[in-house]
Amino acid sequence: MPSRPPLRRRRRTKIIATLGPASSSAEVIERLFRAGADVFRLNFSHGTHEDHAARIATIRALEEKVGRPIGILADVQGPKLRVGKFQAGRVQLQTGQSFRLDLSPTPGDVRRVQLPHPEIIAAAGIGTTLLLDDGKLRLRVTHKREDHLETQVLVGGALSDRKGVNVPDVVLPIPALTEKDRADLDFVLAQGVEYIGLSFVQRAEDVVEAKAIAAGRAWIMVKMEKPQAVENLDAILAEADCVMVARGDLGVECPPEEVPLIQKQIVRACRLLGKPVVVATQMLESMITAPSPTRAEAQDVATAVFDGADCVMLSAETAAGQFPFEAVNIMDRIIARVEQDPDWRKLTDANRPAPERNSASAIAAAARQVAQTIDAEAIATFTSTGSTMLRVARERPSCPIIGLTASLQTARRMAVVWGVHPMMTVELHSMTDMVAKAIRAASQEGFATTGDEVVVTAGVPFGTPGTTNALRVAIVK
Repeated sequence: MPSRPPLRRRRRTKIIATLGPASSSAEVIERLFRAGADVFRLNFSHGTHEDHAARIATIRALEEKVGRPIGILADVQGPKLRVGKFQAGRVQLQTGQSFRLDLSPTPGDVRRVQLPHPEIIAAAGIGTTLLLDDGKLRLRVTHKREDHLETQVLVGGALSDRKGVNVPDVVLPIPALTEKDRADLDFVLAQGVEYIGLSFVQRAEDVVEAKAIAAGRAWIMVKMEKPQAVENLDAILAEADCVMVARGDLGVECPPEEVPLIQKQIVRACRLLGKPVVVATQMLESMITAPSPTRAEAQDVATAVFDGADCVMLSAETAAGQFPFEAVNIMDRIIARVEQDPDWRKLTDANRPAPERNSASAIAAAARQVAQTIDAEAIATFTSTGSTMLRVARERPSCPIIGLTASLQTARRMAVVWGVHPMMTVELHSMTDMVAKAIRAASQEGFATTGDEVVVTAGVPFGTPGTTNALRVAIVK
């Protein structure tokens, strides 16, 4: 990447901005990046491959222009369950009435509609709850046949063509990847994106399947949006590379009072494992149409930062909203302000997990302790796969983490990791070379000046993944 003036964030928590109709031009994407976006999300529920290819090319051109690694998240749609169509386009269901869901493609009316998902009919039982249109309507199964479900409307309302169906009570025997998703994966993996957003995961097996397809070419970011996924949290986290708390669908299928606790549970579990975790959906929802957020939304962002999330995400706010730049800008400001608060640092330190029982984790913990003791300006880490950076980020040090790597793929992946300022460097061959590069990077990026101290960690022999075993203290000359 070309030499350029320092461009660094003054915060640890990262920001993902979703691209869409409001943010597709090169000018807007650059504005969002300079306002604070570290990763750009492409939502494959919308747009063509040509649309997404153009956005990827724009991001890569911006990356070359600014000389800073930028991550790209390709969020595949997953098995979105929907009802069929109605004769008049919509109906009004009354609370208490009967309503049939069947396999017939005939357009529906106020008495019935197609449910083109036989797996739902097979898995449902008497008493199963069905949620329609993001939970606005609620049905309960009263009778079941091989080809249809008879339900009673518990909460009525307007229902129109192709509205979504959620089934919170049962595990559905459907894969997390549809044929569309597989085609999208083939496309994005060839494009070289950093993360795959895996939607509607229920079991660890869903993650294993996606990882087999990715074959190391991208990290799998599991979206936690179903209660079944929360029940299988430990097994899913064991397979995931990173995680998103996708509160939209999670809030439909789980009681609202449970969602804040689930968010904390997932963030805590990811921190323990040292896996990046993103908090997403409706963070600054009012900014789709307003130039500033509500106070409750600002509090929501702050809560995610206090919880220890690696990253927070904007969806429709930047994809389709009227104020995409303002949304990123205010999110950046909220994060930066929270991280200046003494209580944030106290809470971060109090929630630090104990080191794992291995030398790499011990070195990362020691690097954080040494940096704190000597008041170092930065911790510089060298890594080929990102494992060293992840271990140091797990420690949540009080100083910035300079992540040096010869792998552009690794540098881009670190864009989602708490506190890491990723940088490209050449391959290293000695401790002397390592220390010299660390000092130069800290000075070049504005982290340290003459006389300041920098803690340096790496794995020796160089180029061997997973061997974080060296620690040095260097003085900037």
